[in-house]
Amino acid sequence: MSRITFDTLLEAGAHFGHLKRKWNPAMAPYIFMERNGIHIIDLHKTAAMTETAAEALKQIAKSGKKILFVSTKKQLKEIVAEKAQSVGMPYVIERWPGGMLTNFPTIRKAVKKMATIDKLTADGTYSNLSKREVLQISRQRAKLDKNLGSIADLTRLPSAIFVVDVMKEHIAVHEANRLGIPVFAIVDTNSNPNDIDFVIPANDDATKSVEVILDACCAAIAEGIEERKVEKVDTEAAEGEENEAKKAPRRRTTKARAAKAEEAAEAPVAE
Repeated sequence: MSRITFDTLLEAGAHFGHLKRKWNPAMAPYIFMERNGIHIIDLHKTAAMTETAAEALKQIAKSGKKILFVSTKKQLKEIVAEKAQSVGMPYVIERWPGGMLTNFPTIRKAVKKMATIDKLTADGTYSNLSKREVLQISRQRAKLDKNLGSIADLTRLPSAIFVVDVMKEHIAVHEANRLGIPVFAIVDTNSNPNDIDFVIPANDDATKSVEVILDACCAAIAEGIEERKVEKVDTEAAEGEENEAKKAPRRRTTKARAAKAEEAAEAPVAE
């Protein structure tokens, strides 16, 4: 697993917090000092807590479970989408659909509706409709794809969510807390870390800061996925050897019986 260093975080500007007057006192343990009215985050703690979070994410991925990435900040959308896609995880970068977690069956119905539209379009069912009706359906499909396309493969609740900016994504955090879903988050000095299971204290506005932390976390997730594949191959090989071992005694018994039958056939018959 790639380690994140103090220098990497420093170069990325991960230490810059918000103005002192905007701080949340609950973030005091993660603040190193104040300079020119701005809080400076303790990057030694950031590095250590990023590694702790990355290891936990690795174990979740290794067990074959999904991690939902959430960030609707304009400047971070592309980065979060790219990193989540690189490890095959679902993500939300548009508006958070209310009830995404707490009312998951309804969200799944909307995703299935998108799949139904695709199916009916492919088999020519919509070819008999008017242009206006086709246009309405196309617009509905595009809207669904924009909001839910990135979670189309999420068939069950995620085992964890990774949030960038817990203040902006407070609804997602609240829903995860209600359902007992672990929350991993990059938390700035103006936010409340008390509702977060794995806090990563860092600048959540700078794209470079978010990128280096996501790189470390996604590298750990990729490692967990790879280890799962290796273990699966090893398990299948072991099961194959076990099955072969079980069949071997039967084969020997069959051969022994055949040999006895041959001996009996060759033996002279008593007159």
